[in-house]
Amino acid sequence: MRIAEVIQHLEQIAPSNLQESYDNSGLLVGEKMTDVSGVVVSLDCIEATVHEAISKKCNLIVAHHPIVFGGLKRFNNANYVQRTVQLAIKNDIAIYAIHTNLDNVYHQGVNSKIAERLGLTNTQILAPKLDTITKLVTYCPILNEQDVRNALFAAGAGHIGNYSECSFTTQGSGTYTAGSGTKPTKGEVGSRHTESEVKIEVVVPSYLTNQVLNALKTIHPYEEVAYEIYPTLNVNQEVGSGMIGELEEAMNGQEFLGYLKDRMGLRVIKYTDFKKTIKKVAVCGGSGQFLLKDAKGSGADAYVTSDFKYHEYFDAEQEVMICDIGHYESEKFTIDLLYDILSEKFSTFAVLKTGVDTNPVKYFL
Repeated sequence: MRIAEVIQHLEQIAPSNLQESYDNSGLLVGEKMTDVSGVVVSLDCIEATVHEAISKKCNLIVAHHPIVFGGLKRFNNANYVQRTVQLAIKNDIAIYAIHTNLDNVYHQGVNSKIAERLGLTNTQILAPKLDTITKLVTYCPILNEQDVRNALFAAGAGHIGNYSECSFTTQGSGTYTAGSGTKPTKGEVGSRHTESEVKIEVVVPSYLTNQVLNALKTIHPYEEVAYEIYPTLNVNQEVGSGMIGELEEAMNGQEFLGYLKDRMGLRVIKYTDFKKTIKKVAVCGGSGQFLLKDAKGSGADAYVTSDFKYHEYFDAEQEVMICDIGHYESEKFTIDLLYDILSEKFSTFAVLKTGVDTNPVKYFL
């Protein structure tokens, strides 16, 4: 089993092109065609994580946070990033990061794990992303309609919410004149041909466009496939930032804080005052101040996230209880998430949860 196959599985769940523009997810150190001896999953990759992988004879680290965000200009062990990367290279340890692309997916994502820990129901993406759905229109002979449609569905086209294999078909006539050097499936070179055809329309997640087009061109009987791709303003309810859902039972503020502390394994919580009961809860793993307006606009009673600055707490304005639980604390169960994703798929090598506490923040109580 090679690293490329592990990456392929991870990116079926969280495609790399769903990461934010500032991010650096992907294979940061190592070669895709290397055989996997074992995997260590971690929230962060630091020197201690690499030493752990070496001692456990694992040659791949799958971390949520990229050890390298920007370009490295020097490799002189001047900081922990350089030391970690050099240690990994010297010991043939590959490092793969799956960051904001894992944040941005509804199924098996960072925020769905938090929602699961909190027992939230009726969950949905808090801030769905735009420009993530395209529309594909293609034409084929009537006799090939089912084969073409099935190939498009198999490649990932035709999903609308909880419905799959969605398409629209109309029947008509197509014409073409084959030029010199062509080998038309039907008709003769130099003569106009009319064919009874169907027009098939499907929606396609933008990140699957090339995959769907390849499937179309492979199954289509014509050597020159006619198709159009259109951008849409449709909202993709399965891609975006944060998540919102409902507690099984409403709680007052203090009850919710106790529940949150227990379910997330917390030592401390920074929060804003809130006089109403808590029923609807928004969450965002990691730094989530940018979603406060979305949390308030969605009617959330509490917003669980991290990394608020002092003056930003005032923006709660008694409309929502901000619960800042810490960056590491909000995402630490991502380790369990990645472990489950990999261990359920691969049985030919060990998948291990890190034993290294990578949280740089300590608390004196």
